[in-house]
Amino acid sequence: MTPPDPHAHLPLKTAWFHILLTLADGPAHGYAIREQTEGRTDGAVTLWPATLYGALRDLEELGAIEPLQGDADPDDDQRRRYHALTSFGAALLRAETERLQGLVDAARASRAWGGT
Repeated sequence: MTPPDPHAHLPLKTAWFHILLTLADGPAHGYAIREQTEGRTDGAVTLWPATLYGALRDLEELGAIEPLQGDADPDDDQRRRYHALTSFGAALLRAETERLQGLVDAARASRAWGGT
C-alpha cells in the first residue's frame, strides 16, 4: 500500500497546523494543545473546544494523529484523552512548514523587504 501524499492536504487549516506542531513535542490532551497554542502565538490563535475537538477528530480520521490508551499521566485526570503524532502526521507537518517557509522566503525577497 502506498503511503498517502502529505502535499495533497496542503495548505493545512490553522487549527491542524497548531495541533500537529504541539504533538511534535510529544503526546498531549486537548486542553494542553489549546494552552500551548495560545502561548506559542501570544494569544493570537485560540482553539475553541468545537474547533479543537473537530480538528482532532479530522486528524485522527486522516491518520495524522492517534489516540493513546492508558498512557496518560497517572496523576492527571483520567478522563483526558491523549493524542500522539503518527509518521504521516510528522510528514504532513514537515510539508506544511516547508510550504510556509517558501512563502516567507518569497516575501523577504520582495521589494517590500528591500529585495530585487
